[in-house]
Amino acid sequence: MSRIAEADFRALAARRLHAAAPPHHSFSDDDLNPTARMILDNEEPKPAAVLVPLVPREDGLHLLLTERQPHLRRHAGQIAFPGGRIDDTDTDAVAAALRETQEETGISPSFVEPVGFLDTYLTSTNYRVVPVVAFVRPGFSVMPQEAEVKDVFEVPLAFLMDPANHELHSRDWQGHTRYYYAMPWQGRYIWGATAGMIRNLYRLMYEPT
Repeated sequence: MSRIAEADFRALAARRLHAAAPPHHSFSDDDLNPTARMILDNEEPKPAAVLVPLVPREDGLHLLLTERQPHLRRHAGQIAFPGGRIDDTDTDAVAAALRETQEETGISPSFVEPVGFLDTYLTSTNYRVVPVVAFVRPGFSVMPQEAEVKDVFEVPLAFLMDPANHELHSRDWQGHTRYYYAMPWQGRYIWGATAGMIRNLYRLMYEPT
C-alpha cells in the first residue's frame, strides 16, 4: 500500500482494535521459539505499557518510534515504542503510556488521542506490555530524554503494514537459534518485541479475515 489515510485507519480501528486492554497476553517473544524459550513460566510478569503513536502527515500516517542510547546497560541502541513499567501512581495502562511518552520524548499528553489497544505482549525480559494505539496531533515538540533516548523518528505506516517488509531473522542464543521479526528501514533495525507488536498491529488491522 502506498499510503494509509487517517480516516481509513480510524474506521478500521473502531472495528478491529480492542476497546479495553486485554488482561492476559496473546503474543510473546517466545512464539517463534517453542524449543528455545527465554520466558520463565514461574515468574510473575511485570506490568508495562507503551504508546503506539500515529502521526498524520500529508503522505499518510507515520509511526513514531524512539532509538535508545547506545551506552545503556539494557536494550542499548534498540528501536522501541515510548513506554515503560506501570507505576503504582498510574491510574491505568493509558496513564502510564502517556506519562512515559512525555518523559522519553517530551510530547505532551494534550497532543495524544488514544483510540484502542493491541493484544497484550509478553517480552523475553518478563514484562507484560499493553500497547496503546493513539493519534498524535501534529504541532507537538520533541525533546528526547537525553539519558535514555538518542533519537525520536517516524516511519511511514504503509511500509510497516506491508507484510513483505516483515522479515524473519535469527540469532544464536545459548546454543540455540532464536527467531524474531525484523523490519529494517533506512538504516534503522526495527526488531524483537517492537517488531512483534507492529506485526500484531498488522494482523489486527489489515490481515484478511
